[in-house]
Formats: sequence, structure tokens, C-alpha cells
Amino acid sequence: MLHLRLITPAETTDDVVRLIENTVGTTHLVVVPGAARTPPGDVVLCDVAREAGDELLGRLRELGLDESGSIAVENIDLSLSQRADKAQDEAPGEGADAVLWEHLTDATHEESTLSVTYLAFITLATMIAACGVVLDNAVLIVGAMAVGPEFGPLAGISTAVVRRAPRLAIRSLVALLAGFALAMAVTVGFSLFMDWIGLFSEEQLEADRPQTSFVYAPDAFSFIVAVLAGAAGTLSLTSAKSGALVGVAISVTTVPAAANAAVALSYGDTGQTWGSTEQLLLNLLGIILAGTLTLLVQKWLWSRQPTRSAAG
Repeated sequence: MLHLRLITPAETTDDVVRLIENTVGTTHLVVVPGAARTPPGDVVLCDVAREAGDELLGRLRELGLDESGSIAVENIDLSLSQRADKAQDEAPGEGADAVLWEHLTDATHEESTLSVTYLAFITLATMIAACGVVLDNAVLIVGAMAVGPEFGPLAGISTAVVRRAPRLAIRSLVALLAGFALAMAVTVGFSLFMDWIGLFSEEQLEADRPQTSFVYAPDAFSFIVAVLAGAAGTLSLTSAKSGALVGVAISVTTVPAAANAAVALSYGDTGQTWGSTEQLLLNLLGIILAGTLTLLVQKWLWSRQPTRSAAG
């Protein structure tokens, strides 16, 4: 269940209440006249089944409530109410399959912001992966994959394509490209420093690395795994399964490939540099393609569900 807290102008309250009452899957409707001060108006509270939430939010925005008032949505972790159970039973579809497009757009917008924190995480992840590829240490590679925040911009691009939001697409693309460019540039300097103090060497990079050689040797499986991970990651975002997203993060070779390219570049090894770059681009393409197709399929399947509004 979702909890909605709305601030509505007095002249709009009746329309909002009527809309909520006519939406199947809503319950616990509360109206507090004149309670809001900024902006002034009434406060309307209600609970709605997740599978009916997206349609209700869309119709509230059609009323202009996001401009004239306020729409706040919270997840309800526990609801002990027979009315809530009845609302969930009445709402067509399953809550786990429902996509809250407004929430997805907002979440990907935040995750794809080119902030100092985002740049710090992707840079640190790439430096950790650099240590992993030189030492041929799979544990460090997995750790770097988990730290990397690059799935946010990738999901943002997929969401922008499906939602036809060019500003989100540009924002996500800038965060993705700028993040990897800075991370790789810093890692080149980090590699030169580590070589200067004797902790990295070209011999380590050129030696057989059975645990990490895959990061500069792209093949068909690289693309297949990226596609599967992109679909799983998108499903984890739309269903709010954060645990699954961690699994996705440690299954794609993006940050390790960028790290190997940076280390190889610092030693002038063009072969590994290009191989790692191809691996990186192949994974990014596969994730974006799979994420976009997954969202399109979810949108199509959900559009075939019965209407969630009561007749009349």
C-alpha cells in the first residue's frame, strides 16, 4: 500500500476527493479543511494499493495539483486493516508488477545527478578495480563493482527513452560520460603513482591473469550478461527490490573494464586499452538496451490491465 498526503486548494478539494473515491483500490480517506498553510488549502490523506497508484497520481497531476498544491507519496511497510486488504484485492493486477512511473523518473533523476558524491564513488570504485586487475584479485573486482554508481545514469537513459524525457536523457548521459572520463583520468594518475612507489608494474599487467583477464577480452557472453543484468536491474528498480540491484551491480564489467583501460593506458598498452574500452561500451549498450525493452514490456503489459476507476 501507498500513503498519499495531498495539499489541495479549497476550490479543488471536492474534485480531488471525488477522484479518490472513484478510484478502485483506495481507502482510509481523510479530509482536513484549512489545515495547510504553505501553500494554503486543505489536507487530504488516503491509502491506495500500489497497483492503482500510478493511475491515481497521473490523474492528480492532470488536475494540476502538483503545481497548485502538493503530492507526497510514502510506502506503507505495515497496514493492519481489513479495508486496506479489501482495497488491494479490488485493485486489478499485482502490486509487485506495478510500475510507479513518477517515482521511477524521480529516482533515476536523483541517481543520475552529476554530484561530487557520484563522482567520488565512481572514481574510488575505478581505483579499487585498478588494484584488482593488477593484482589479479577477483575479490577487489567484485568490491569495485558493488561500489560503482553507474547503474543510476544507465537506468535514467532507459527511463528517459520510454517516458520521452529528453532532459533526463541528457542529464543521465552527461553523468555517465563525465563520471567515467574523470574516473579513468584519475586512475591513470593513480596507476603512475603506484608504479612510481613500486606497487604496480607493467610486468603484472602483462602477466597471465586468469581471474581478471575477462575485463579486456569482450565476447558474446559479455553482451548477453549485460542484457540479462540490465533487465534484472530495471525490474529491481520498478519493484523497489534494492537487494536485487546489488546483485546486478556485481555482475556487469563496467567499472573493472574502465579501470583496466586506465592502467593499460598509463603503460602505453594500446591492445588492452582498446579491448577494455570495447568491453565497457558493450556492457553499457547491453544494459541500456535491456533496460529500455524491459520498461516498454512492463508498460505494455500494464496497459492491458482493466481500468482502476469506478464507473461514474
